[in-house]
Amino acid sequence: MDLQLLAALVLGIATIVAVVLWTRLDAFVALLIAALVIGFVAGSPAADTIDSITAGFGSTMGSIGIVIGLGVAVGKILEVSGAADALARAFVRAFGRGREPWAMASTGGLVSIPVFCDSGYVIMNPLARSIARRRQAGYVTLALALGCGMTLTHHLVPPTPGPLAVAGIIGADLGGLILAGLTFAVLLMPIVVAYAKWIGPQLESNLVPEVREAVYAAAPVGAQSSGTGGTAASSTTASDTTADGTAGATTVGGTTAGATAGATTAGEPAPDREPDEVADSLGTPPAGAEPHRMSAGLAALPLLVPLLLIVASTVSTAIDKNRQGVLADDDAYEPSRIAEVMAFVGNPAVALIVGILLAVYVLLPRWVTRSQVGGWLAQAASAAGLILLITGAGGALGQVLRDSGVGDELAEAIASWNLPGVLVPFLIASLVRIAQGSGTVAMITAASVSAPLVAGLGISPVAAALACCAGSMVCSYFNDSYFWVVTRFTGLDGIAAIRGWSGITTAVWLGSLPLVLIAGAIL
Repeated sequence: MDLQLLAALVLGIATIVAVVLWTRLDAFVALLIAALVIGFVAGSPAADTIDSITAGFGSTMGSIGIVIGLGVAVGKILEVSGAADALARAFVRAFGRGREPWAMASTGGLVSIPVFCDSGYVIMNPLARSIARRRQAGYVTLALALGCGMTLTHHLVPPTPGPLAVAGIIGADLGGLILAGLTFAVLLMPIVVAYAKWIGPQLESNLVPEVREAVYAAAPVGAQSSGTGGTAASSTTASDTTADGTAGATTVGGTTAGATAGATTAGEPAPDREPDEVADSLGTPPAGAEPHRMSAGLAALPLLVPLLLIVASTVSTAIDKNRQGVLADDDAYEPSRIAEVMAFVGNPAVALIVGILLAVYVLLPRWVTRSQVGGWLAQAASAAGLILLITGAGGALGQVLRDSGVGDELAEAIASWNLPGVLVPFLIASLVRIAQGSGTVAMITAASVSAPLVAGLGISPVAAALACCAGSMVCSYFNDSYFWVVTRFTGLDGIAAIRGWSGITTAVWLGSLPLVLIAGAIL
């Protein structure tokens, strides 16, 4: 490999680590500085590097920015209406106490088959927060299990666009890849849960104060988050009731009177309660109005309807492409009228607009004022701001790495090594993922490089496709926009973010290696 490009990659990563850990600057600035360093060391013209940064930032914001903004707004309404709490109770009852990480990982895996994990995580994260708030413990474990459950199926199971394109490029049977990918995901799920349960308690004390306060706002003063290694935040928060009802929770005797059923005033954890017993943040109903009640079915609408719209869009497009025989060739694809309509209503931005309309007009009672809703949405926008900037900067860094040629250089280098056949696409995908951050780009690059070699390597197309997909899961870190989505919503910074998220994605990648070797031997 070109040593100049290798040096650019190493120095770029070192710049991020140094700036985040040892300076007063935050990750947004660190990512932009690293992108400039990589472009300079790789020998790219300064103007081209700036163009790559702006293009990468813009494309990332175009694909995920609206989704994050709307998703955070939906999450805020779920929180203040009591809907997230109702869903959390339903999940706990369905899986039983002590199995909440399994609930989150399994739900994430199902959601992410048709939905990009960035969008799915933003939509589903309020459930993890609500479950942790009710238990006053274990948010990091739940958030990591949810995020990595999504990673598994996003990388392994069509009709997610990456695996779908890999199947078309390599010529793998789509049905066979779906079954094999699902098998891999099921076998790797215990690794997700085990790692999350192991690392979560160690990182609970590293939560940034803002997220700790948002998640554990119902904890009595000084209450311990049992089993998490950290202390729940005081319930006296910045979101006390304001004149316009923006936050809608008053502090009485050290506990939040309007909080979501997380603790009793005596300082002991509250038992599960029926929906009509759960206090909410909506204030006192006016005279003659019925008390606000929330069922799990009603609470699920702002999440379920957008997800179903996105699923319908993905499935209809995949069926239409398969019918035309152009799974891997977007340029040759001419969508049918039905596929066009479904692609519009199932676009994540459109689907989440439907979600926020449902949240505001279905979940909130009629007595809630316009100023209250505006205040809650303003809080959501404020919370989303830094997440958007950091996610966009991660996309900018990835674009610089792609445009500088680091990814292509790594792929060509690994393809020339003397390895077991099935490991060639696996390692190409792994190294390209490390180099430029995008799992989808990594698996498609690996498939493109490996496709001419599959017959000569003596492996089946399905095994080669699995190797491309599994290899692309390795070590999500600074140059992956999903890294910033998960760690910012989870509330982890610096080394804690690497130990938590980079660690769990590397663990499932290692777990997939023997499965890839077995698949290469028997398929």
